[in-house]
Amino acid sequence: MRQFLLSAAFAATLFGPMGTPVLAQDFSPVVYINNSVVTRYEIDQRIRFMQVLNAPQTSAAEAEKLLIEDRLRLEAARQIGVEVSDVGLEEGLAEFAGRANLTTGEFIQLLERNGVDRQAYRDFIKAGVAWREVVRRRILPSVSVSDAEVDQAMKRIIETPIVTGVLLSELIMPAPPGQEEAVMARAENIVATVSSEAAFADAARRYSATPSRDRGGRLEWMNVDNMPPSLRPIVLGLRPGQMTPPLSIPGAVVLFYLRDTRGQLRPGANEQTLDYLTVTFPSMADAQRAASQSHTCGELYVFANGLPDQQVRRETAGQGSIPAYTGVLLASLDKNESTVVDRGGAADVVMLCDRTPALLAGLEAGPVATATQEGGETTGADANALPQREAVREQIFNRKISQAADAFLAEQRADAVIRRP
Repeated sequence: MRQFLLSAAFAATLFGPMGTPVLAQDFSPVVYINNSVVTRYEIDQRIRFMQVLNAPQTSAAEAEKLLIEDRLRLEAARQIGVEVSDVGLEEGLAEFAGRANLTTGEFIQLLERNGVDRQAYRDFIKAGVAWREVVRRRILPSVSVSDAEVDQAMKRIIETPIVTGVLLSELIMPAPPGQEEAVMARAENIVATVSSEAAFADAARRYSATPSRDRGGRLEWMNVDNMPPSLRPIVLGLRPGQMTPPLSIPGAVVLFYLRDTRGQLRPGANEQTLDYLTVTFPSMADAQRAASQSHTCGELYVFANGLPDQQVRRETAGQGSIPAYTGVLLASLDKNESTVVDRGGAADVVMLCDRTPALLAGLEAGPVATATQEGGETTGADANALPQREAVREQIFNRKISQAADAFLAEQRADAVIRRP
């Protein structure tokens, strides 16, 4: 397969030949947002800026949407007294440029060589810095992540196979100079209207410029490790039957459709640690009464009050260490469910207190999926290792923050007066 190094698009922009023509500046208003306005010139500038960043969507409609959101972010900041200082703005400019390993000056030179005015960059960063402070003040204090949420996320990670191979279809449309926007619009229309593999194949036969078009864009199984690093997270973020957003590369726009995946569970993912309680009652009637009225292991302990210690046994063990008969009983139980076993006069109540993936046991001291360095030697990251709990907690926290911020921005837009000339 061709190596679609999407990061090369940025490198080509950075080091390749420049010479973007200077177009006539059109400052006519396009849309009013409350007491502010977005001009045609600003939309043109944002399009160019997104193209330099190799953004998935660079249409005029997308640029207008983002500029409207920036106006709403700045207004939300003003409403709570947030002002972006010169120092804060310069730090934001430097932070963003640093993502491309450039200084602020170098990044501005890159933008200017591509026809992007430095003020467009400053306006973009100012809105982002202001919004970050709005989120910190209004949203951050209300967001928390419980241990139960982390536990559930860790279990999902364990139960989810690690994808090792993908089955893709491709659609690659040439975008000659001057036709980039039209080709991107076509790609966005395909994303909006295509909802099946057959429909994607029809589009590939019609529009794609690669030999795979004769096969409806279908590619053979591909090892994930062989994919370009810049493309890998985009594809792994899809589920079978989903399509990537339009991806801009030099001279073309690319779409991928994920047909299928294959993978494997982490070693030990099927193993479980069981926490269970066994209480021996003097009669079947006592056992049945306790079982019917106990909905947790804690409640079962109440009925066990007064019994000899040897008749109340709480154990936590791996499945392989549990006696076979007890293991069979526990296999059919969900958490806090119980069963009664006749012992010939006496009777046992066996209740499952918890069922935990064995990989979670001792995780705090276990391996994590990061590289380590000791004594001058670097040990590579273990692809089968689990992330640390705090890393998972932070991911959940950031996702909640993002969702809350998006919802707040949607409220701002719903309440705004947006009109056109």
